[in-house]
Amino acid sequence: MRQVFLALLLGVSPFAGAAEYPPELVPGPLVIVGGGALPESALAEFLKLAGGAKKAKIVVIPTAGAAADDAKAADGFLKVWKDAEVGSVTLLHTRDRKTADDPKFCKPLAEATGIWFSGGDQRKLMDAYGGTATEKAMFALHKRGGVIGGTSAGAAVMSEAMIAGGNPDAKTEKGFSFLPGVVVDQHFTERKRLPRLAGVIEKNPTWAGLGIDEGTALILTQGRFFKVVGAGGVTTVLAKSPTKPALAEVQKSGAIDLFQIRRAAHFRAMTEQFPPAKSKEANVPQGSLLIVGGGGAGPEIWKTFIGLAGGPESTIVVVSTANEDPVPQDPGEAVALRKFGAKAVKILHTRDRKEADSEAFTAILKEAKGVWFTGGRHWRFVDSYEGTLSEKRFRGVLERGGVIGGSSAGASIQAEYMPRGHPLGNTVVAAEGYERGFGYLPGCAVDQHFFARQRPADMTGLMKQYPQLLGIGIDEGTGLVVKGTTAEVIGKTKVAFFDTNAKPNEGEKDYVEVPSGGKYDLKNRKKLD
Repeated sequence: MRQVFLALLLGVSPFAGAAEYPPELVPGPLVIVGGGALPESALAEFLKLAGGAKKAKIVVIPTAGAAADDAKAADGFLKVWKDAEVGSVTLLHTRDRKTADDPKFCKPLAEATGIWFSGGDQRKLMDAYGGTATEKAMFALHKRGGVIGGTSAGAAVMSEAMIAGGNPDAKTEKGFSFLPGVVVDQHFTERKRLPRLAGVIEKNPTWAGLGIDEGTALILTQGRFFKVVGAGGVTTVLAKSPTKPALAEVQKSGAIDLFQIRRAAHFRAMTEQFPPAKSKEANVPQGSLLIVGGGGAGPEIWKTFIGLAGGPESTIVVVSTANEDPVPQDPGEAVALRKFGAKAVKILHTRDRKEADSEAFTAILKEAKGVWFTGGRHWRFVDSYEGTLSEKRFRGVLERGGVIGGSSAGASIQAEYMPRGHPLGNTVVAAEGYERGFGYLPGCAVDQHFFARQRPADMTGLMKQYPQLLGIGIDEGTGLVVKGTTAEVIGKTKVAFFDTNAKPNEGEKDYVEVPSGGKYDLKNRKKLD
């Protein structure tokens, strides 16, 4: 804590730039309540995550409350758990750090399946347990899959940068860091705390803020996806950037993705904003791209890809990571490539970034002449490969004259701007935090299933937001072969090109359609005869 207090004395935030990136999965479940009445749904979820009421072994830590020192108050802290008829419930409390550092004191945590922090003053929790054997035992429980929950002060202490008091000017100290990269504030709407959370985030722009209303809970059942339950809402707060205003977005139900909000904060804090104000030239100077709009590729597309890869004998790597788990060992795209003559098809997949950054995993890419990204959800490509040796070697295939192809998710990932990248669904066209593709086709945004799913209006909206980009919408069963600055349409139907520099007459489409067999000049942004 000494570094924290020194930073505060010097007037410097102790947490600026401290948010870990890329984010990692939270090891165990969390139930974070904003104070007020405990939602029944949150209690039920907590007990379920603790192994079920009958098997749950709950440790209640009331230390944040002034009444915790009163032995007569113990029944009050334990009542909700006794009423739920849990397997066992233990009260754990001390204000003596030596006691908190005694393995005998924290022994109940070794067998517990859940911890619950009661409300009060969150500083009392850190003063008693921060850096002690008790804190280590809490993390051990969480790492083995135990659930950690809390309300009010028990919510604030979850985050790494803990709001310790003050409104609208917050006092910040270090919390337990069960939820890294995020600042939690509670009693949010009821006590008008948006200004103070926004102030903390403004000083620490690499962090994301979550303001939780009373009677409302954020429940993390797996490593990154929260669901919102209860009577109120949860407000996501992000700092302004040179190109985006500060964000305070309220969600009354549904889900929040921890990675998405943390990535959004990370990119907002960067000096260079994305996409750049001046668009890069759409050009593929070495190798070629084959970008397919989903819906199944026909023989012409597969044969063209194999030819661009150097023929049937060439090594082709199919990257199947966009699929949901369990990822198929032999994806349909690999089957199709072999059907149309490819003899050396290899499968590449991992969700482990360390593996993706290893020589052993990426060795096959050094000999590959073609890479095919499968369909699925393109954010999974980003999470697994962005910034790794794998990504570098994908591009290496292109730079030495090979071909990169892909369909649906495997189409959008090839562009500099990647529409529909939100991990919670494909309806958000501009998904902050997941807007960056791998950039093989610079200066462009590529959408897929375009006419089949009636997506032209979505691209129109995206072009209004980012007019510097060239928008490309590829229909199902259709491919776009890009060499240099020329794009040729092959397959079933057509491709739409959106150029905001072109001024259509009233009532005309704001895009140019190029049918199969046609070509488009990406440099001069015009259809070729």
